[in-house]
Amino acid sequence: MVDLKRIRHEPELFREAIRLKGVRLDLDEVLALDEEVQGLKKQLQEVQTERNQIAKRVPKAPPEERPLLVARGKALAEEAKGLEEALREKEARLWELLLQVPLPPWPGAPVGPDDSANVEIKRVGTPPEFPFPPLDHVSLLEKNGWWEPRVSQVSGSRTYALRGDLALYELALLRFAMDFMVKKGFTPLTLPSYAREKAFIGTGHFPAARDQVWPIAGTDLYLTGTAEVVLNALHSGEILRHEELPKRYAGYAPAFRSEAGSFGKDVRGLMRVHQFHKVEQYVLTEASLEASDRAFQELLENAEEILRLLELPYRLLEVSTGDMGPGKWRQVDLEVFVPSEGRYRETHSCSALLDWQARRADLRYRDPEGKVQYAYTLNNTALATPRILVMLLENHQLPDGRVRVPEALVPYVGKEVLEPCG
Repeated sequence: MVDLKRIRHEPELFREAIRLKGVRLDLDEVLALDEEVQGLKKQLQEVQTERNQIAKRVPKAPPEERPLLVARGKALAEEAKGLEEALREKEARLWELLLQVPLPPWPGAPVGPDDSANVEIKRVGTPPEFPFPPLDHVSLLEKNGWWEPRVSQVSGSRTYALRGDLALYELALLRFAMDFMVKKGFTPLTLPSYAREKAFIGTGHFPAARDQVWPIAGTDLYLTGTAEVVLNALHSGEILRHEELPKRYAGYAPAFRSEAGSFGKDVRGLMRVHQFHKVEQYVLTEASLEASDRAFQELLENAEEILRLLELPYRLLEVSTGDMGPGKWRQVDLEVFVPSEGRYRETHSCSALLDWQARRADLRYRDPEGKVQYAYTLNNTALATPRILVMLLENHQLPDGRVRVPEALVPYVGKEVLEPCG
């Protein structure tokens, strides 16, 4: 959510943001509704002022004037009730519209309607050249008995169950990521996989991406697709001390996504599943571009270092205005090479959102001058499975179908090569 005062003072800036980010929103409706709300508030204040004046006059008025004053007071009470009802309706609608107003993107963002306008920043590592016919990750799973195909009969499509060394490898990867983040000074948290609607509104997943989220029947809870949802709500309603910032969290939680609209995409294997596991980086900073930029680079460098330790070839993409989402100031995606597809696929998404989430989630702190400010928020993946397994299996496969374990993971796995499961 953006500052309404800023929308009033810089409407053209937000018209341009709406255009650049492809948001379906009429800013004139927002501004007109804001004027209505301000008008209703003024009318209500005037009515309440007159009611208060009459209430003070009644006891002192001559007996013959009191009935008229009482009648006028009752009429004003009815008028105030009607104005309050109208105001509640208008404010609710204004809130709905304000939730849709996008944050203007940073000046360096590529301009374009979708991911086709994303710009490659750099590449690190070289895609492997195999002296043997390489297998895709599904063939490697089947050859080594590393997954349980019966699970789809139990849990439906887009599910997975790993077996043997690969099951242990997945757990090792998650612990590796948490240990890595702790070494970088982040506080580790294990978190629930569900939250109330307010938390999803706070991150911006609602209302825009409501179709990607599964409700839990009979409750006011929804399954989360990232630990960011819970992390972003932890300090909601508090006023933090400036000395406490930045807050740096590494949150782990199983994650769930309905994959609505993805029919026919990546239906084979581990690339796009309903349930996955994710270690998320999250930072809450003071309200300055300098602090946000520092945190952004930190989150980005953490992700790059993880990919280098996993010995995977990757690239960085500066995400375009039409692909970054309404709440993003800046977004850089990291993609890892998938040999069987001959292309790079996203594994991390590093985002700076300035105060867009903080205003929605009520994340505040008191600055050194004693003024209460909205904080800035940032997030990036640390590691998510099973998607990263696609890249690890395919890039590190051996001629006999086994898979090499990156050196940094050997202490966690206890072996240098993943063996077939009998």
